Amino acid sequence: MSSKNRIIIGLAGLGTVGSGLVEMLAQNKADIFQRTGKEIVVKSIAVRDTSKPRQVHTGAVLVTDPLSLANDPEIQIVVELIGGQKEAKQLICSALENGKCVVTANKALLAEQGEEIFNLAAEKGLGLGYEASIAGAIPIVQTIKDSLSGNQICSIMGILNGTSNFILSEMTKHATGFNQALAQAQELGYAEADPSLDVDGFDAAHKLALLVRLAWGRHYPFEKMSVNGIRDIKSQDIEIAKEFGYRIKLIGQARKTDDKIEAGVFLSLIHHTLLLAKVGGAYNAVRIEGNAAGSLFFHGLGAGSKPTASAVLADILSLTHGNAPNNTGFTVQGRMPEVEILPSDQAVSPWYIRMTVDDNPGVLRDIAGAMADERVSIAQVIQKSAEQNGVPVVFMTHATTGKAIMQVVEKLKESGLILEPAITYRVLGVNETNAFVD
Repeated sequence: MSSKNRIIIGLAGLGTVGSGLVEMLAQNKADIFQRTGKEIVVKSIAVRDTSKPRQVHTGAVLVTDPLSLANDPEIQIVVELIGGQKEAKQLICSALENGKCVVTANKALLAEQGEEIFNLAAEKGLGLGYEASIAGAIPIVQTIKDSLSGNQICSIMGILNGTSNFILSEMTKHATGFNQALAQAQELGYAEADPSLDVDGFDAAHKLALLVRLAWGRHYPFEKMSVNGIRDIKSQDIEIAKEFGYRIKLIGQARKTDDKIEAGVFLSLIHHTLLLAKVGGAYNAVRIEGNAAGSLFFHGLGAGSKPTASAVLADILSLTHGNAPNNTGFTVQGRMPEVEILPSDQAVSPWYIRMTVDDNPGVLRDIAGAMADERVSIAQVIQKSAEQNGVPVVFMTHATTGKAIMQVVEKLKESGLILEPAITYRVLGVNETNAFVD
């Protein structure tokens, strides 16, 4: 076979995703050649221990130094799947400096230190593929860059972390507690031994920062993003939300208001009839609103060996158009202006508030008065049966700002009307979710 029909890659990392990629290349070899006219050859794989038994047959040379991939003149594409930041960044930058295209699934690195990497790729005119870093098998990067390039993106929202979604789904379906659902996720391999990145919302936030860059061509400093996770979720709120007809999901959302972008990760109530509420298990879903295309909904596995490897392979194949790897379809924008941020507490939406109060006459009147003072309008209210520590009262409000909700809560706390910290969650508004209705 002519050398121009062979693409030589170097793979860093032979874990879950790396092994899946090697298997897919072997299984789909004929289909890949038929579609692209290319043979993808893995020449070298960087691993920590070359003597460790491998379940997957690679046919490649195993090396312990990832930088050897960047320095090998025959390797055309470096695939970084080692994770972490320091070593991965060094490898990616070295590969780009040496004229090689790069494919990575490293969302944390790109979200927190990506500006230098994107700038270098743009300077060198090389492809940088990162489809697998955002939503697993869902082809969201290429969709925004290509299919929706003629649209003004109004908003992006979705379930961006499969681990958290699995935990919330188990708590909703089986009324299990958080710790029990987390243990099950760890047993099934959905959650790491240290699940902090997933359950505290940072994994979803990394993906959201990259989506902002794609959709609006602006750099959103990761450290400025509002991030909340699911660690403190209570089964009580999940059950009460169900009584109102809602499901609680961890949502990553970015939307444009005038010239500002509001972005964050937060728990939210979503009506049970909407498609986003029905996304269960370890699945991801992304909804994009374009001014021409309207509402588009994408759903698929967000993690795992084959789904993530599928996205990695898609990037590799996109880079092989023509006679050699290039940046076809990967016009990498370098330094971007920093986004003008709309603080999350200024964004408007309906809210869910649960308070624990004394069972005394006039309490609801006083709470309603405090809400009226902050111009918070009540849509629904229910009072639950008295518990040892007081009476739970739940309010659903009309659209208002998070700042107004926090001011109400603080005022009630100072007055002594609420006995425990109030629980507050956003409710996704009709205008944001009507495209999800079956």
